[in-house]
Amino acid sequence: MSPVAIILGMAKKRSQPVQRKLRTDAQRNRDRILEVAKEAFTRFGAEASLDDIAKQAEVGPGTLYRHFPTRAALIEAVYRSEVEKLVAAGRKLAETMPPAEALRAWMLLFVDYVAAKQIIAPALNSVVGGASKLYEGSRDLVQGAIDALVKRAIKNGDIRKDIDPFDLLRALIGVSHVPAGPDWQQSARRLVDILIAGSRPGR
Repeated sequence: MSPVAIILGMAKKRSQPVQRKLRTDAQRNRDRILEVAKEAFTRFGAEASLDDIAKQAEVGPGTLYRHFPTRAALIEAVYRSEVEKLVAAGRKLAETMPPAEALRAWMLLFVDYVAAKQIIAPALNSVVGGASKLYEGSRDLVQGAIDALVKRAIKNGDIRKDIDPFDLLRALIGVSHVPAGPDWQQSARRLVDILIAGSRPGR
């Protein structure tokens, strides 16, 4: 190890408590910016004022740009944050709820995720490479989350062994694209219960 690396490592150890506090504050600022940005992009589209986002998040413009150097970086981060929340919810639900209930609860959250994705889609299209670039990176994460929940429910005997997790997602996504007006989320939530009931083992 070079002398420079050794010195940097020693400095890092000595300042570790302070850095941990800064990291916590920085994470809090980042999370607040993402929440405000999601709302702003939903209301005003991709051209929402970044200065207004910083103001609403109660941070300085410099803090916003330190976390998100470009508008595209912020838009991408908003979407990725929604994916991360959905995936994390899958793990949390599996730890705290019976298998079938956890699967149902996650599918309801998935409906909300699809709604958020639709709302910020115009902003996502402004990202370099387009929205499809982001969707490709998130598909495996979302698929992995429901795969784990379905596998757990099958193992517990709550749903049939021939259930394909992707079929459940496909059904909910399909409802979101049916031109049924702004109440499609209510239809999708009702569909969740239908899908769960239809997935139960035969008596």
